[in-house]
Amino acid sequence: MSSIKTKQMLLEKARQLFAKSGYENTTMNDIAEASQRGRRTLYTYFSNKKEIYNAVIESELQSMYKQLQESVNKEHTATDKLMLFFVTRLEIIKKVVTRNGTLRGDFFRDIFMVENVRKTFDRQETNLLKQILDEGVASDEFEVLDTAKTSRILHFALKGLEVPYIRGVMTQDPKDSIDRNTVANLVFKGITKK
Repeated sequence: MSSIKTKQMLLEKARQLFAKSGYENTTMNDIAEASQRGRRTLYTYFSNKKEIYNAVIESELQSMYKQLQESVNKEHTATDKLMLFFVTRLEIIKKVVTRNGTLRGDFFRDIFMVENVRKTFDRQETNLLKQILDEGVASDEFEVLDTAKTSRILHFALKGLEVPYIRGVMTQDPKDSIDRNTVANLVFKGITKK
């Protein structure tokens, strides 16, 4: 097995254990056993549990970014791209949380560690939003005075929706899909009466 595949396998086994038992209840020995590799192999790639935990979070974030980037690269109007971005992002959050079980509890216990790990993702996401806004301004779909500031505000708004999703308070049923019309009305029309 190549070193890249070995590292990916170790990360996946660690993610599964963190999701099942949580960060505190998972040991490096557990990860080595689950991956059917010795501790020496595990320590070749990761110096401690915190490092592998951070790598698991980074891996999840990179997967999210790739999916978001694919939604932005589709041939659509800027309006459709922005809507697709919002819906895709919320659906991805739901899937990541559902797949990672106990890991979500750790997310709340050590939110500062997660925030530190996701700085690159936040920057990438803000750049994707700015790209959509710039396209929309260029095509005369959007009237935005400052696309950089607006993209940051949209990013923070999306980030603010994560906690209700993670805690399951936004919908009664985890199988519920995002109400596209509500999101579209809020983003494109706001709440003022025209």
